[in-house]
Amino acid sequence: MTANGVIQILIFFGILLLTTKPLGAYMAKVFEGRRTFLSPLLGPVERVCYRLCGVNPDAEQRWTQYAGSLLAFSVFSFLFVYVIQRLQGWLPFNPQGFSTAHAPGNATAMTPDLAFNTATSFVTNTNWQAYSGEATLSYFTQMAALAVQNFASAAVGIAAAIAMVRGFARQQVSAIGNFWADMWRATLYVLLPIATVAALVLVAEGAIQNFKPYDTVTTLEGAKQTIPQGPVASQEAIKMLGTNGGGIFNANSAHPYENPTPFANLVQILLIFIVPTALTYTFGKMVGDTRQGWAIFAACAIMFFAGVFVVYHYEQAGNPNLTNLGLQASATDTQPGGNMEGKETRFGIAASSLFVTVTTDASCGAVNSMHDSLTPLAGLVPTVNLQTDEVIFGGVGAGLYGILMYAVIAVFIAGLMVGRTPEYLGKKIESKEVKMAMVAMIATSLCILCFTAISSVVTFNWDKSQYWNPAQGNPKPAPTSSVPAAANVANDGPHGFSELLYAYTSGTENNGSAFAGITVNTPWYNLTIGLAMLMGRFLFMIPLIALGGSLAGKKKTPVTSGTFPTHGPLFVGLFVGTVVLIAALTFFPALSLGPLVEHFLMHSGKLFTWVAPALTHIANSGVWS
Repeated sequence: MTANGVIQILIFFGILLLTTKPLGAYMAKVFEGRRTFLSPLLGPVERVCYRLCGVNPDAEQRWTQYAGSLLAFSVFSFLFVYVIQRLQGWLPFNPQGFSTAHAPGNATAMTPDLAFNTATSFVTNTNWQAYSGEATLSYFTQMAALAVQNFASAAVGIAAAIAMVRGFARQQVSAIGNFWADMWRATLYVLLPIATVAALVLVAEGAIQNFKPYDTVTTLEGAKQTIPQGPVASQEAIKMLGTNGGGIFNANSAHPYENPTPFANLVQILLIFIVPTALTYTFGKMVGDTRQGWAIFAACAIMFFAGVFVVYHYEQAGNPNLTNLGLQASATDTQPGGNMEGKETRFGIAASSLFVTVTTDASCGAVNSMHDSLTPLAGLVPTVNLQTDEVIFGGVGAGLYGILMYAVIAVFIAGLMVGRTPEYLGKKIESKEVKMAMVAMIATSLCILCFTAISSVVTFNWDKSQYWNPAQGNPKPAPTSSVPAAANVANDGPHGFSELLYAYTSGTENNGSAFAGITVNTPWYNLTIGLAMLMGRFLFMIPLIALGGSLAGKKKTPVTSGTFPTHGPLFVGLFVGTVVLIAALTFFPALSLGPLVEHFLMHSGKLFTWVAPALTHIANSGVWS
C-alpha cells in the first residue's frame, strides 16, 4: 500500500463522516412528518401525489397492512417493468430499433426469461444485468422502467427501515407508519434532490446526457465502430445514490461516459454510502438517543476499514507468480505497480479497491473494475461483504434493517451469556423477535448455498440455437442441447466455483455485481437468479417488518444497573463479532472451495484467470522457478 492510496481512502471517509449527522437529522425530520427547508417547494407536490393515489398520509398501518402495501406496490412495479421491456419495439425513444424478437446478430434480445430476470432485478433493488444495456434496451426502457425503479426500489427499502425503527421508538401501539407516505417522502425529499444535484455534477465532469442515435465512426485502422449514446448522467446518479448499480453500459462505472474522471469516481463512491451512513444517525435521532446510532456507525466503520485495507493490500501486492518473468529487478519483488488487470488507469489500485469494498458493503453492485480480475483474497472480501447480509452500512434502508436484525441477535447472545432477558433500547427481545430475525437470516444463507450447489451439478435441456450469433464465427448449435449449468462458467477450478458462488450471493443479497466470468443470460440462470433475488429481498424484509411491528406493541423497560449498554465499545465489539462469526460459520466451507484454496494454489504457481491464458498455460505447465 502507498501513502497516497491510504490518504485517498481517509479523505473519502472524512467527507462521509461530515455528511452523516446533517443528512441523518434531515431524514429524521422528513420521516417524522416535520417541516424541512424543502417543504415549501415539495410539500404541494407531495400532497398532489397523495390525492392522485387516494392515500391519507395520516392513516397509519399495522405491520401486516404496511407489508401488504409494500408487496402490492412491488408486484405492480414488476409487471410495469416487464411489460415495457416486452413492448419496447413499439415504444418511443428507440433510435436503434431494439425489439424483443430473436434474430441473427440479436443474441441479446429481451426474451421472456431475460425480461423476468431484469424486472425482478430492478424491483428488488438488485440491478443484476444479464444483458448488455447499450445493445439491448431502448432509451425509453432505460428511463421509464429502469431509472424509475432505481428511485422506487430504493424508496421501498428506506420505508421498510423506517418502519422497523418506529418499532424501537414507539411503545404500546399497533401501528408503524404509513407505507405510502414513507415511500413518497423518501423519493421526493431524499432521493430526488440529491440525485438531481449529482447528475448535474456528473454532466459537468463529462458524463453524457442525450437522446442521440448511436454514432458510427471509422477508426484509424479503417474499421467501423459504434459509439453508444443515451441519457447516462441522470441514471448514473440515482443508480449510485439508490445503491442500485445497473448502468446503461455493460462496462458500468468503468465506462468513461458513466465515470469520466477521478473526481466523478469520488462523487459516485460517496453517493453509494451517503444515505446508508446517514440513516444510522436517523435511527439514533428517532429512538431518542443518538449514541445508539453512532455505536452502529462505529461497528460498520470498523468492518469497512478492515475490508478496504485487505483488498488494497492484496491488489497492491499483486500476483507473486509474475516475479519470475523478468519483470522485476529481483525475484523477491512483487508484481510491479500491483495488480492493474481489470482496472482503469485513470483510477488506479487505491480508488478501485475502495470502490470494490463500498459497492459490496452496500447493495449497490456498480463496478469501476472487474471483480473477476481481483487476486483471490481481494476477491474474498467482496464475497464476504455480501454474505454478511450487507450490514456494513449496507444499501439504502436495506442496510439499516439488516443492521438492526444483527443488533437483536447480538443482544440476545449477550443475554444468554449473563442469564438475563435480552433488551435493546428498552424493549425486551423475546422468542417472537428472535424467530423473525432468524427466519430472515436463514432465508438468505439457504438460498445462496442451495442454488450454488444445484447449479454446480445440474444438467438441463434448452434451445441453445436461439442464442446463436453468426458474427461470432461459431457453427450453429443443435436446437436442443444438454448443458451443465456450470458449463457457462469461464474458469475451471476454485476460481470457477467462486464465480458461481458470487453470482448467487450477489443475486440473493440484492447487490447485482458479478465476477463477470460467467455467462448468465440463459433460461436456467435467468430463472434461478431471479428467484434468488425475490427470496433475498422479501423473505428478508417482511420478517423484519414483522419484528418492528412486534416491538412497537411493547412498552419500554427502565434502565437498571443490570441493563446491557448498547451505545459503548462493548456493544460495538459484540456486534462486529456477531456479524463476522455468523458469516464465517455459515459460509466458510464454501469459501474454502473458492477464494481460499485459490490463494494457496496461486502461491504454488497454479492460476485460473481466463483473461491471462498465456500466464495460465505457463503456470500450469510448471515453468515457475
